[in-house]
Amino acid sequence: MPRPPRSLAYHQGHGRFNHFARSFRTGYPLSLWTSRARDQGNDDDGDSCFVHYGCPPSYDDDPFGAFRRVNAPIAEIDDGKSSALHNNNEAVTLKVTSVEFNIVENCRHHHTSEFDVTQSDETPNPQLVVRRGQPFNITVTFNRPYDKSKDDLRLIFQAGDEPLPSKGTEVEIVLSDFDLPKEWGAQISKQDGNLLDLTIFTPPNCYIAKWKLKVDVLKKADRKTTIYRYSHGEPVYILFNPWCKDDMVYKEDGLQEYILKDTGKIYAGYEDDIEPRPWNFGQFEEHVLDCAMYLLNRSQLKWPARGNPIKIIRQLTALVNAPDEGGVLEGNWSGDYKGGKPPLTWTGSAPILQEYYTKKQPVKFGQCWVFSGVLTTVCRALGIPARSVTNFCSAHDTDGSVCIDIHFNSYGEVDEKVNSDSVWNFHVWNEAWMARPDLPPGYGGWQVVDATPQEISGDEGYCCGPASVVAVRNGELGLLYDVEFVFAEVNADIVHWYPRDGSFVRAKTINNCVGLEISTKSVLGDEREAITYGHYKYQEDSPEERAALLNALGKRDDRRLKQRDQQYESMYDVGPKDVECELVIKDGVSVGEDFDVILQVKNKSSEERTVGGRLAAKTMFYTGVEGDKVKKLQFQDSVQGGKCMEQTMEVQVEDYRSKLKDMCMIKLTAIARVQETNQVLTLQKIFKLSKPSLTIKVPSIIKQKQSFDVEVSFTNPLDESLTNCYLEVEGPGLQKRQTHPQRNVKPKQTLVTIIELTPRKLGERELVIIFNSDQLEDINATKVVHVM
Repeated sequence: MPRPPRSLAYHQGHGRFNHFARSFRTGYPLSLWTSRARDQGNDDDGDSCFVHYGCPPSYDDDPFGAFRRVNAPIAEIDDGKSSALHNNNEAVTLKVTSVEFNIVENCRHHHTSEFDVTQSDETPNPQLVVRRGQPFNITVTFNRPYDKSKDDLRLIFQAGDEPLPSKGTEVEIVLSDFDLPKEWGAQISKQDGNLLDLTIFTPPNCYIAKWKLKVDVLKKADRKTTIYRYSHGEPVYILFNPWCKDDMVYKEDGLQEYILKDTGKIYAGYEDDIEPRPWNFGQFEEHVLDCAMYLLNRSQLKWPARGNPIKIIRQLTALVNAPDEGGVLEGNWSGDYKGGKPPLTWTGSAPILQEYYTKKQPVKFGQCWVFSGVLTTVCRALGIPARSVTNFCSAHDTDGSVCIDIHFNSYGEVDEKVNSDSVWNFHVWNEAWMARPDLPPGYGGWQVVDATPQEISGDEGYCCGPASVVAVRNGELGLLYDVEFVFAEVNADIVHWYPRDGSFVRAKTINNCVGLEISTKSVLGDEREAITYGHYKYQEDSPEERAALLNALGKRDDRRLKQRDQQYESMYDVGPKDVECELVIKDGVSVGEDFDVILQVKNKSSEERTVGGRLAAKTMFYTGVEGDKVKKLQFQDSVQGGKCMEQTMEVQVEDYRSKLKDMCMIKLTAIARVQETNQVLTLQKIFKLSKPSLTIKVPSIIKQKQSFDVEVSFTNPLDESLTNCYLEVEGPGLQKRQTHPQRNVKPKQTLVTIIELTPRKLGERELVIIFNSDQLEDINATKVVHVM
């Protein structure tokens, strides 16, 4: 073996100990270095002898990859010449023989016991997962009893592939008799023979990472320092700690839901027909925590930012989507999902994160609720309190005007060619809880964060937030991050434009029509909690609401908007606005049923009015994008003064059956013009056809690791057969995602099938089952079971 460079040898007084740690990278056994250096007459003043044993560190390309245990007993690395190993003191030299992380006890105190990676039943190699700012205990076993009057111990924690004290990624700890609750530290809690119990303290701003542990025993004699190093073969995962008052994510209540709950509801539909979608967040499932750590590494955040939830969450909103960084999930709103999985068929986050972690390629495909579900999972896995939030009638403002401009063509249909703004039937984002020391006081708490790739945020790509919900409510558009965009989503006015003389005139402005029924799952159970007023908005027409709106409008470039409005107002000569219209459709129309669309016209004047126009129905995507034409009706009729009339358009199953989009939504539009006054009326209404239900039956008694049968039944409501049918079954702690193909289901026929499950974990668990076919998809149901 060639002689190692002399510069790699550590000399007391000529450098800090981290020089020694870096010397591992050359691959030379350290005991050979020092013994051969002495043999060749290089015994400088302050010589030090190093003996490494236990597990050498792994310097992989992926610093968050698996740590490989390497057995390197002393006898194998000793060349027969090391005086540290062959002298009369060998029997009394203190050496570490093992370190026990006490995983069960520590994880129970740190609320991390549910992670599969910590459980011996789930993995052959359990890992320790703890939360920062809270002590944990380890047990060190020596070859003889530790004597603090004679033996010097040093603990070293390292993160990343090139740990450095200057970056805070290498921390040296000596034992102390004092508690150090806000700093790195260690103290002896108990000694029993060769066993030494140590309490480890981590600071509440500790970097979120996998940390490596090394234990050094220092022996000083005859002007020489001999260091015996033990490197533990497994990492310590250190997470955010919302139970710690000094952590930026500290929250007094709700943590059973916002950190520990691994199932929940994400709301969809529209404001008059809100549908709870079951979702398995699965933050404790296999590979999910490792995937979250991998995302942090991919973020390329500087290490000082790795302890800051503001910086981390902003990066996560970019990394959960795929456009910029090749993140977790690729969005698709086209309706063509070849080469991937349709968004509606996902039931949880864990399979998405597991696939991404395994393949390191974006998973196909997602839409807003899927992006939100995945981000909720990653946040909860890392220890950031988070929840999914749905905004109904969610405005998508593309030009920063805080107005949504919708143009109609002469046929009474929305002119998609000139529309860049849109209103989604619903949009799902997230809220994450944290302090905001980067903002004025009072803006901490819930923050809007959104991983759906809608608009580029500055020069940082497709990311959104964290935007303080308090700032959104108060109209503080200038505060970081993306408050203006979120404010428009919940507060924008809608302006309808009607074609006239080769241009467009403003038909009407609609206030208070976006940001409706903003919803999240309650902490009290499976109920929906409406958080529109008092959270995102003040009550409509209250002094606070007016003040917030004026505050927001004052921060826009109003000059351009005023010029635009004045220009079109001057072109628009309108008489009395004395005719009112309303679109009416009965509630509870199911897929497979005919329905009527009724336009009610009321003449409030004392004179006759002639009203003409068009009614149209189209299928649509939940984003507000129109699909296929279903039916249209042109009309003209006279309405006597003070009277009403109705125009009815009959829609049959054959008109829409083959045209329905993912969520069975129908968009109705009406445009009418009053001949005598030039008054123009424009109306839009969204409704959703109801899907059939899925029934789940389970036994009354269910025991861990004992199989049980689940009966699933479903009735086809259509007059055609359902083909390519299958069930997907998933439940954290119950069942990893499985697909069960089913036979075709004939018209009006009931499918009954039995699925066998074997529960893995104890306690209350939620089972999610979804039925899909070519003709109908996303027929879902949940069942809570208690595993004994």
